[in-house]
Amino acid sequence: MTTLYLFGSAAPPVLEVSGVIDQAQGRGWDVCLGLTPTAARWLEADLPALEELAGHPVRWEYKQPGEPDVWPPADVILFAPATFNTVNEWALGLTSKFVVGVAAEAIGKRIPTVAMPCVNAAYVQHRAFNQSVTELREMGVTVLYGAGGFVPNEPGERRPYPWALALDAVGAVVGPRP
Repeated sequence: MTTLYLFGSAAPPVLEVSGVIDQAQGRGWDVCLGLTPTAARWLEADLPALEELAGHPVRWEYKQPGEPDVWPPADVILFAPATFNTVNEWALGLTSKFVVGVAAEAIGKRIPTVAMPCVNAAYVQHRAFNQSVTELREMGVTVLYGAGGFVPNEPGERRPYPWALALDAVGAVVGPRP
């Protein structure tokens, strides 16, 4: 069974994560959910149900030295939604957040990784964002941004987040599994 690390940061689509877990499990994937600390606070009341649904503890903090890992090794990582801050931290290698640290390390471990930002059109005017997307792509991360991926909305505008696109990209990256 393919183990998917599903990581999310604090953007509104993270509130839909239970449905995404269901969809990923429907594709035959074992899902481990990791969140930024703010996303974990947003989902605090739902964390026990999300753990039960995934069958693994939800993580948002690094484990203590010497503690065993509670997740199986990842076959693939999907980081969605990835906020402006998360994309920039990841590209710069700033790993104070558990999920950003795991995603950064995945590059060196050659774990296939897909990211889909969730940012508005005002944020993407900042040069750092496009530089960060370029950096991540050059490091081998599949970033679903722009044509064929996430297209920024205007500040305050809500559009459906293209979760199916992200899950399809994960399926394409891992390919058929025995």
